[in-house]
Amino acid sequence: MNQNKKIPFLDLVTPHRELEGELVNVFKAALGTAGFIGGSMLEGFERDFAAYCDAKYAVGVSSGTDALRFALTAAGVEPGDIVLTVPLTFIATTEAISQAGARPDFVDIDPRTYTMDPEKLRQYLQTNCALDPATGRFVHRTFGKPVTAVIPVHLYGQMADMDPILELAERYKLAVIEDACQAHGAQYFSKKENRWRTAGSMGRAAAFSFYPGKNLGACGEAGAITTDDEAIARTSKMLRDHGQAKKYYHDVEGYNGRLDSIQAGILQVKLKHLPKWTESRRERARKYNEMFAAAAANITTPFESPYSKGVYHVYVVQVNDRAALQANLAKENIDTGIHYPVPLHLQKAYRSLGYGPGDFPVSEKAAERILSLPMFPGLSEADQTRVVNAVVQSVQCAGPQDVLAVKS
Repeated sequence: MNQNKKIPFLDLVTPHRELEGELVNVFKAALGTAGFIGGSMLEGFERDFAAYCDAKYAVGVSSGTDALRFALTAAGVEPGDIVLTVPLTFIATTEAISQAGARPDFVDIDPRTYTMDPEKLRQYLQTNCALDPATGRFVHRTFGKPVTAVIPVHLYGQMADMDPILELAERYKLAVIEDACQAHGAQYFSKKENRWRTAGSMGRAAAFSFYPGKNLGACGEAGAITTDDEAIARTSKMLRDHGQAKKYYHDVEGYNGRLDSIQAGILQVKLKHLPKWTESRRERARKYNEMFAAAAANITTPFESPYSKGVYHVYVVQVNDRAALQANLAKENIDTGIHYPVPLHLQKAYRSLGYGPGDFPVSEKAAERILSLPMFPGLSEADQTRVVNAVVQSVQCAGPQDVLAVKS
């Protein structure tokens, strides 16, 4: 075993080599028919992905950001509305809100799952919202604008606690749009329905990203909207294609947000392999948990709630000195990531919202301590053991007898 070999954060080369023949056939089929926009490859992927998500409709679009933006508009969010989400997420979540003409506002996260805290959402709505008898809508007491939607982010591959979020949304007349960009195939046990539900099937609509590094990734930019609402699906299809109900007849002003047929064909091929890739990720996460528990190190490993079956888009730990740990792992030729170092309410881009340090303490604390370790389906147990050894030695929370020995 080569103890000095690089352990990548994510391996995108191996799966593409393994599927090279199938993927090349997609490109050949597109060349043979000149079917580069729309057509059977797009329709086939949309059909298969909708079924995978237990949704009636899937609408392929050009990115996860467009998926969220189009879903918000199609669900009735209007310019000037307020849309709630969490501070610990990629900026695309709030970009989509702003680009739909709405104002983003924040609810803090659960400290264990990193997803929206339903109790904090309840507090926000009870404190900040009042019913406008003239319109029947709930209006923000300070801004005087209607609060019309909430975006729970299924972060790191684990779904948010959807039952209480949906209950509050019904009470306060909010459209729920799932940000499922990191949660392809994740599941949630709904006590209300007494059954497991799939990411993308619980809100009025959901947005997925197929950026190459996602669990289901294209060979370029791609995204999709899932929904059970025919009107949302129809409007989303118009929005992605310049507002066209049919060619050259524009019901609304839309965007150029189509999903290329070649990317759709690539995604359809990969979708067949996603279940086994997901099980491999879950097994890798289980092994990490087992190794860190055996090492008895002062490291916070991912918490998976009993209501959740996560898909481990990333495997995130918390430590006291992240900078030192990341630097030490780099010296050991181990790649890592940070998702995300600065919560959105503290980003320069959102200075106008008026938030400062301390406003969302759970998100801020997590952002200071989280580190994403290597996670991908082909990650070997030997490499995982090497990662765990390096982490435990770096944090200096266990003696030599507690460090896991790498078996050759």
